[in-house]
Amino acid sequence: MPEFIINFLTSSSPVELLIIFFSKIIEVAIATLRVIMMSKGYRKHAAIISFFEVMLWLYIVSMVITGIAEAPIKAIVYSLAFACGVFLGSLLEGKIALGRVLIQAIVPKENAEPLTSGLRQKGYGVTTMAAQGRDSEKTVLMIFAKRKGKEEIISDILKLDDKAMIVSHDVSTLHGGTFRRGPAGPVFGSVTSGAFRKMFK
Repeated sequence: MPEFIINFLTSSSPVELLIIFFSKIIEVAIATLRVIMMSKGYRKHAAIISFFEVMLWLYIVSMVITGIAEAPIKAIVYSLAFACGVFLGSLLEGKIALGRVLIQAIVPKENAEPLTSGLRQKGYGVTTMAAQGRDSEKTVLMIFAKRKGKEEIISDILKLDDKAMIVSHDVSTLHGGTFRRGPAGPVFGSVTSGAFRKMFK
């Protein structure tokens, strides 16, 4: 291996590079969460974690800038850690699933009543509106829910009508309404509709 490559790779100690790498990942992951929290209205939480974000940033930058001319590998490790931190931050936000969503489902009129009753039994607030499709009458269901339960609601709708049109929107401002609190009961447990009995056989 050419000597200049060896010098490039060994110009900084492995311990220092590892500290820069993992500290930067944590700092950028926190920054990504902060931006997402701000966009969803969690301003106090974002302000708190921004304190730790800046503390880490100052510490890491001081390590990288000091002697970067003699150890340019620090810049490469720093940049790589930045990319990894963005990816990790987005994964964490997906797991935490902050905020609420508005789910709109367009279903045939005959499926609306059992589906609405089932969702309400689980504690979700459902608003329905009559609509007219190309070939038949439809009903539009509007459900406000936490992002954490979004996939469960969509799955329940699709079990009854796999051709239902479903749209989900993130909600940044919300006042009033009915939301599920606490654990849900049995899934559509007492709904006697034939469609739902068939659905859970």
